[in-house]
This record gives sequence, structure tokens and C-alpha cells, in this order.
Amino acid sequence: MNPKYLDLLAQKYDSEEKVVTEIINLEAILNLPKGTEHFVSDLHGEYQAFQHVLRNGSGNVKEKIKDLFQDVLTEKEMNEFATLIYYPEEKLQLVKNTFSSDLEVNQWYIVIIYRMIKLISYASSKYTRSKLRKALPKQFVYIIEELLYKADDSNNKEQYYTKIVQQITSLGQAEKLIIGLAYTTQRLVVDHLHVVGDIYDRGPEPDKIMETLINYHSVDIQWGNHDVLWLGAFAGSKVCLANIIRICARYDNLDIIEDVYGINLRPLLNLAEKYYNDNPAFRPKAHSDKKLSDHERLQITKIHQAISMIQFKLEMPIIKRRPNFNMSERLLLEKIDYDRNEITIHGKTYQLENSCFATVNPAQPDQLLEEEAQVIERLLFSVQHSEKLARHMNFLMKKGSLYLRYNGNLLIHGCIPLDEEGHMEKMVIENKTYAGRELLDKFEHYLRHAFAHPEETDDLATDMVWYLWTGEYSSLFGKRAMTTFERYFIKDKETHKEKKNPYYYLRENEDICRKILDEFGLNPDQGHIINGHTPVKEIEGENPIKANGKMLVIDGGFSKAYQSTTGIAGYTLLYNSYGMQLVAHKQFNSKQEVLCNGTDVLSVKRLVDKELERKKVRETNVGEELLQEISILNSLREYRYMK
Repeated sequence: MNPKYLDLLAQKYDSEEKVVTEIINLEAILNLPKGTEHFVSDLHGEYQAFQHVLRNGSGNVKEKIKDLFQDVLTEKEMNEFATLIYYPEEKLQLVKNTFSSDLEVNQWYIVIIYRMIKLISYASSKYTRSKLRKALPKQFVYIIEELLYKADDSNNKEQYYTKIVQQITSLGQAEKLIIGLAYTTQRLVVDHLHVVGDIYDRGPEPDKIMETLINYHSVDIQWGNHDVLWLGAFAGSKVCLANIIRICARYDNLDIIEDVYGINLRPLLNLAEKYYNDNPAFRPKAHSDKKLSDHERLQITKIHQAISMIQFKLEMPIIKRRPNFNMSERLLLEKIDYDRNEITIHGKTYQLENSCFATVNPAQPDQLLEEEAQVIERLLFSVQHSEKLARHMNFLMKKGSLYLRYNGNLLIHGCIPLDEEGHMEKMVIENKTYAGRELLDKFEHYLRHAFAHPEETDDLATDMVWYLWTGEYSSLFGKRAMTTFERYFIKDKETHKEKKNPYYYLRENEDICRKILDEFGLNPDQGHIINGHTPVKEIEGENPIKANGKMLVIDGGFSKAYQSTTGIAGYTLLYNSYGMQLVAHKQFNSKQEVLCNGTDVLSVKRLVDKELERKKVRETNVGEELLQEISILNSLREYRYMK
């Protein structure tokens, strides 16, 4: 060890006793059961459903309530108690209104406080006292610890404990304490959260999801294709920005752009009003809980067309200057016969419908009008100067990665590009060939470079971020081509199909999954690949547990846009010291329904893997870090105190 480093460390541990105490503490922690990991994916702006899954820990809260109280409480009472844990502020108000006197309310408070203390004691049984203390509401730490750690068999302090609870109620602090205990319980049932991609797009409140994650106690993120699109826009990619606005217009979510992140869309609207009319292909998708006026719908339809045409134009120079992207067939504006209103793709000619090419110069179709160029420049300036968006994107970059190796498992949103035989697909970048893990590392290198240098808008790194969104060998896209243009303008649905990378059927094969785990330096016998990105069509009998349990797909469709085809509202995954469980969720309708009826969105848990021996902290990523700390502390002890 570097003596200077050890001298600095000695300032914190300035006696042998302090060093020894910390070593003992860390060694003890290594022998605790590993904490519960909670995996979610493809949230797509569905904040309310995500919040509910987070608050109930994918059923973990209710499981612990049943463990403790199934012999003393009815099913209805357990549901009511669980709802109080999920939504304490709202449930307290509903319950209070059912009592006829303050005395009854106070008696109920006392019962609930004791139940919550018992639940927290159970939920925290595998944590150290110091870790539990950090999870407790600060203003009540002393009181809660007194109640948690009472062990007076002789009853000498029974009146002392009773008086504590009575004083809490008489001084009007019971509700605050119950709320604090509820949030402590939520925090204790999940030790670490993994978000396996796609926080953004489609749903209405990705910003609220980001705020929740920023304030969450322990989280990591594996970027999805939609997340990278937002990172790319903030990093200076105009084509990524155009895609974002187009998707928001398509799903009637422009409020996110303008109201949430403060990006002025008026210049884009003025352009759209000048050149575009109503067009059925570009009308926004209807929301069940949102009603648009005819005028609003027409405005969005015009914006949708304007930004789509800007997007198609911006793609073309990138395709031309990056031949290694192998995307020349996507130069679609050059393949149009504008007099006949036809396009020829792959040797076949199609009539165009709902066309809106008023701003296209047939002689130079990738040329932006001066007005279009000014609009996209102003939009990019607004994006890069949005304080709230900067905070969210910086957090997404800090906590995110393209893939994660965690506790023996590989977490990745999309795919590992493979050929038909199951070999890693190769891509040449700057005259060097990359495949598998090396290719993903190279993609991430470019993304981080683009984010760190937003002033470089036409460099390879910025172009590569867009490639991650739409490229054939992108681990996030994983399809031959993105057929956005065809979906808008060609009636023949055969042209709409997007051929998936072979990974998506080869991942059913256990040998392929083992090969991928080995590629990423993980044990194929013990590890799993945890995937998002592709909705699991449970309604058609598709199984999210694939390849003899080696592959777990946890995008079941948080996004309401998918739920008609999936038949469910999302999968999540729990991994505790006993093993893994996959949880399927029913559609989340509203918080109010949960509050009033005590209903939940969980449907069924499926055992994925059962540990032969209960897994300890020593065997985890956290355990590796603690072992390194112990080694350093032992070096300090030898260097400073055992001479």
C-alpha cells in the first residue's frame, strides 16, 4: 500500500482500537444474509404504477405482514395495514373519518404503532443497527430505537414503554410517527433497486420517476434505448432531439417537453402552422384519461409532421458520413418519386399515403429549410440550458451504464448482437473490429464522451449515440432497421416489420445464455441474464423465464400502450438471500382503488432459482468492496500500529 494513502487513512482511524473495531464490524457484516434486490424495467413514464410497485416492494411488504400477522389479523385487516404502509398520508385520513371520537382514534394509533414497530423489527432483522438507524425518520430515532430494542423480561420498564406511546398520541405526533414508520418499512424491504432501462417516453411522467430515483436510497440504472435518446439530445444530437419531440407528439406528451422541462415549442408550432395541415397518420394517440379539443389535436398533428420531416432530413448526413453504420437503405427521402408520390424500397415500388413533403427539396432532400435549421438550433439550446433536465440527465449518466455485472448476474436492457449461429456480431469502428462485451464497452465509451463534450455535435461519438437508438448492431435496438417512415406513409404492413436480431430467439437456448455469461466474465452455472426491452406476450402463453432459468425477461408492459398485447401490466424480479422470484402484475388503475378497496396489483410469484445455501453479503458485489476495505485496514494496522 502507498504509505501516503495509509497516512491519510490514519487521520480517520487514529488508534489501533478504531481500526480493529472497524475490521470486526465489516467482518460481521460479511456474514449477514444478502439484502433484497428489486428489478424493474421499461417504466416508460408510468409514474403511478411504478410508485405502487416501489411502495409495496413487488409484494414484499405484504409477504412480511402475512408472516407476522396471519394468525391474528383477518385478510381484510392485513390488506388495510398493507395499504397504510403504501400510502400512509392518504390512508390515515380515510381511517380517521371512520371513528366517532378522538379517544377511538388515539387507541387505533397505539395499536398501529405497535404493529409497525413489530414489522420494522422483522423487516430489519438482517441489517446492522447503524444501517437501520439511517432508515428511521430522524425526528423519532430515539423513540423508535427504545421501542425496537426493549428486552425487559422482568417488566421493570413496561410502564416506561407504555408512556412513550401514550405521550406520542397525546402530543399530536402519532400521525407523523406512523408516516415515518411506513416509509421506513418501504425502504427496509428492498436493499437495492435495479432499473433495467427505459424510464422515458410514451407515458406522461418520466420526470417524477427520475425525482423518485434521485431520492432513492440505493439504485443503479441500465440505460434503455429511450433513455439514450434523451442523453443524446442533451449531449448535442439534433436527430436524437427530433426523435424525442416526435415521440412526445405521437403519444400526446408534449407537456413533458414544454411544461416540465421548460423547452419553448412556439417556434416549432409556428413552422408547423405554416407548412402542414391535418393528417390522419400523425394524429396523437388518444389517452383514456385525457381529452383533447379539436384545435389541440390539430396543433399536435402539425407539430408531429414538422418534427418528423426534420428528423428524416437530419438522419441522412449521418448515414452518408458513417458508411460503417451500413444504413444507406434508410436514405428514404432520396428514394421518392415526388411527381408520382411513390417510393421504391428493396426493388419494390409503393404508393405513398398521408404524405407531407412541403419542406422537402427533391433535388437535395436532406437540406433543412433555413426556418427548420433555426428551429432545431433553438430547441437544442433550450434542451441544453434546462436546469431540471440537466439534473435528471446527469443523474442518469452517473447511475447508469449499458450493462451491469452484479452479484453474478448480467443486467442488460436490450441484447447482445448475435448472428444466426449464435456468434457475437462484429462491427468495425475506426478500422478496428469489436464484438460482444468489447462492442458494448466501445458504445458506452462514445456515449460518455458525447455527454462530456456537448459542444461537439457532428463528431463520431454524437453520431454513435444515435446509432445506439437505431443501428442494426446496437445492443439497445437489436433490429435490422427502424421502419418509422414506412409506418407513416406506406399502407402495406409488410414494410412495417422490423426484423429482430437472432438474439431474441436464440436467448431461449441455454447454451447461448451460458456463452454470453462467460463472455462477460460471469459463472454460467450460477448467473442469469436479466433483460427488459421486449414485452412478454403472456396473453399468448409466452414465458418470461427462458433457457432453463438462465434468461429472465422482465418487461411485461408497464406502458399502457403495450397492455392490450401483453395481457398484464409488468413483470418485476426479487432476489433475496433465499433465491429469485419473478412477479407478474395486473393493471394498476388508480391509487384511489387501492386506498378504498385494499386491492393490489400483484398476481403471481414464480420461483426462478432457490439458493442451496442462504447467500451472504460476503458473496455479493458489496461483499467484494468490504473485503477490499478490510484488506486496506489490515495494511494500515500493520503499517502504523504493529511496528
